[in-house]
Amino acid sequence: MASGLGVALFSSAVFGLSGSFAKSLLETGWTPGAAVTARLTGAALILVIPAVPALRGRWGQLRDNWVTILLFGLIGVAACQLFYFNAVERLSVGVALLLEYLAPVIIVLWLWAASRRRPRPLTIAGTLLSLGGLILVLDLTGAVKIDVVGVLWGIAAAVCLAIYFFITAKENDTLPPIVLASGGLMVGAVVMWLAAATGLLPMAFSVADTKLGPWVTPWWVSLGGLIVLATVLAYVSGIVAARALGSKVASFVSLTEVLFAVIWAWLLLGELPGPVQLLGGMLIVGGVVLVRVDELRGPAAVPAAAGGPASDAGAAPLPAPLDHANDVEPVP
Repeated sequence: MASGLGVALFSSAVFGLSGSFAKSLLETGWTPGAAVTARLTGAALILVIPAVPALRGRWGQLRDNWVTILLFGLIGVAACQLFYFNAVERLSVGVALLLEYLAPVIIVLWLWAASRRRPRPLTIAGTLLSLGGLILVLDLTGAVKIDVVGVLWGIAAAVCLAIYFFITAKENDTLPPIVLASGGLMVGAVVMWLAAATGLLPMAFSVADTKLGPWVTPWWVSLGGLIVLATVLAYVSGIVAARALGSKVASFVSLTEVLFAVIWAWLLLGELPGPVQLLGGMLIVGGVVLVRVDELRGPAAVPAAAGGPASDAGAAPLPAPLDHANDVEPVP
């Protein structure tokens, strides 16, 4: 348990680096689409090395799970990352990530509207707490001016993350998680390159030096950190942590990613949300914790489209976290 907790914290720490590495590239002229495409392409090429032996020659698994891989790559990887990086371009890293972490709240509201069944009190309390935190994070009356377009990008990333959780709510133990991660990254990379080739996605790269904290580094240092640390190592360590702790415990530990992201942005970019925004961030994370605690108290509902049973006592909490080998977090 102790070693698994350490690995989970390491995973959150390196996942939290993605916003800082990406923003250092964006500030030199990279477009969000270029940063996402380079990240997905590099990580996919690296992860395919362990993914091939993990299949053990059972290539039929790819054919049987192609819909899951496609949707994971398109929504959980490509769209989620692109929207998040667009938010990071206009907002601080911490605020952008906090907006994305509203995904569990979006799921609660969607299930409530779709089933017309009121969630349990603890879930309602967590939802209201997170929404209150959102108001503080936006700090509409404060000195910090929030870019409305950036906020919309952050909420779009949260919607993609919520859709991803619905996609993976169907249990499937046949596909190794490293294969799902590699396949999703490949799909995401192909989608991004196709969008760029058709002119739908602006693509601009730069070889100018990037600034990380007190250091001025070549562009490839930030890109390498984005690919190797914030993607490959983050995925692999996240999978190890989920297997050591179980997906439920690991999902709680993953909330520390917000803390790590704020710390990294402060150290590497000089960004630090204002006191009101930090308080709002604490409320958002606290609300998500309440929702997840309520989810673990009893049987949780699965969306009707997935054919899951309704929860007890007329409640409609989040879909239950998966405890099987296919649990793979999307790349933030």
